[in-house]
Amino acid sequence: MRVAAAADIAAPPAAGWTFVVDPARYLEFMAGMTRWEVVGERARGLGARYRMLLLVGSAEVGGLVEVVEWEEERDIAWHSVTGLDQRGRWRLREREDGGTHVELRIQYGVAGAGISGWLAEHVASGTVRGHLRHSVVELKRQVELEARRRRAAARRTAAIP
Repeated sequence: MRVAAAADIAAPPAAGWTFVVDPARYLEFMAGMTRWEVVGERARGLGARYRMLLLVGSAEVGGLVEVVEWEEERDIAWHSVTGLDQRGRWRLREREDGGTHVELRIQYGVAGAGISGWLAEHVASGTVRGHLRHSVVELKRQVELEARRRRAAARRTAAIP
């Protein structure tokens, strides 16, 4: 099953990037996420591993994921190592107005479960899609709030003689 959500953020890609690369912030903006913790010595970048759990109905699903693609201020992709079979990707693209188009994509599946697995994937898709939509909206809100705070601080600093 593939699900995706996107938003346009009124801030440059670097501002959104600081959120999506910081494992400590995931629980702040990722809807339904109950765990996103570093596993191993590497906290960021290619090869970083995270234990992640997402609430779907009354169940927490997920497992261990590893970052397999990393392009500064543009793309992060991960694949599952253990647990639920999944692939995910954050895409950040600069817009002509200097803002950012951000997209979160997840593909998941219940391996070897036949028709019951297919049914579980489809039943869960509404919840997962909702979590992704809420997550990109919350990311947008937090990034834009941080950008406004930085601009206000710069104005205050510039006003001090």
